[in-house]
Amino acid sequence: MTMPWPVAPMTAVTGDLPEDAAQWALELKWDGVRVVSSVTRDGVRAVSRRGTEVVARYPELSGLADLVHGHEVVLDGEVVAFQGGRPSFERLQRRMHVAHPDARLIRQVPVRYVVFDVLYLDGRSLLGMPYADRRALLDGLELAAVGTIEAPPYLHAADGGQVKELLEYTWEQRLEGLVAKRLDSPYRPGRRVDFWRKVKNFQTQEVIVCGWRPGHGRREGGVGSLLLGVHDGKGRLCFAGHVGTGFTDRALDEIYRLLWPLRRPTSPFDEVVPREHARDAQWVEPLLVGEVAYSTWTREGRLRAPSWRGLRDDKDPSEVVHEPQGPG
Repeated sequence: MTMPWPVAPMTAVTGDLPEDAAQWALELKWDGVRVVSSVTRDGVRAVSRRGTEVVARYPELSGLADLVHGHEVVLDGEVVAFQGGRPSFERLQRRMHVAHPDARLIRQVPVRYVVFDVLYLDGRSLLGMPYADRRALLDGLELAAVGTIEAPPYLHAADGGQVKELLEYTWEQRLEGLVAKRLDSPYRPGRRVDFWRKVKNFQTQEVIVCGWRPGHGRREGGVGSLLLGVHDGKGRLCFAGHVGTGFTDRALDEIYRLLWPLRRPTSPFDEVVPREHARDAQWVEPLLVGEVAYSTWTREGRLRAPSWRGLRDDKDPSEVVHEPQGPG
């Protein structure tokens, strides 16, 4: 059959560890950028969740051509930057928004492609095959465990002792959490499914930047805080609060540069924003997506104690919805 391309990645819901552990596998939740890649005789291609070609952005992916030993494959995985042995989304920010990084930046901020699924192999679609069987085929590709490409093994959730150790490890290393996947689950491109679950150690939420409030003191003349939005279950753009912490000076300068051309005279929200936030706001077209960490949602639908994690140009604003709070 013809190789499917591009393939929109399947995504997970936020949830708890499954009770029927014998039916599930566990993987580390990699704090990076989702990338689906293909390798054919014509070379390597790779796309983000938005369908944007990213091989030029992450030239490390070109190493796949030598590692699959002549197979034609479509792989699913995450591009990750590491710092101190741990995934660092903050560090990855330096690469995420550079379409053609120079050799110096690649040396300063190397990335790895962590592969966790195979969707097509040598003329056969694997989308309807159970996850466990797809993973067995992925293991057979023997992707390198060092360097720029790797395919870490999963853990069977029925092994309670090892699951406990893995959970403790993610907390000790301040990792984002785990992803639980049913062993019998097929792959449904472009869909968010409940047979993949994000089990988070801390809460994160994708947000749409809808405006900013001016800075004071050291931030005078720039962005003081960002006004955030998410879509509710009816598709309305709702005010989710504001964030003024977690920024580096470089991030604030970049955000200001991106927001300035998007200015508009009126609020983009489908509801009235409280006066204390709207009074001195500069509104923008709701086109930029970011991510925050937070403690909880308030009754009013606001993020409590949000901290900025970075921009996500791999996500479309239409995808940004109020996610249920996980068990973390």
